[in-house]
Amino acid sequence: MTEIVVLPHHEMCPEGAVIEADVGESICEALLRNDIDIEHACEMSCACTTCHVIVREGFASLSEADELEEDYLDKAWGLEPESRLSCQAQVGDSNLVVEIPRYTINHASERH
Repeated sequence: MTEIVVLPHHEMCPEGAVIEADVGESICEALLRNDIDIEHACEMSCACTTCHVIVREGFASLSEADELEEDYLDKAWGLEPESRLSCQAQVGDSNLVVEIPRYTINHASERH
């Protein structure tokens, strides 16, 4: 199991969290399984940017981003060099520290 430290997010995880993920599981799947309700408007099909995360530690251990993910990341709010779509980033064997950005560009959020 890989440990994922989730930094505090004002809505989804105000206190932050430490969760476990299986190697090969996506970050999004691990977050959702642990009751961290990250947006994923396209149902994890790599068709939006609502599950964008910034991997503060452990970035190199993730599966590589493909061209489609890179194209969508270019549209994400608050893009950084360590940004990934959590639905596409598969966990490796190194622990991670993940930040969920404060905003998304989702104009039709199911939560609002």
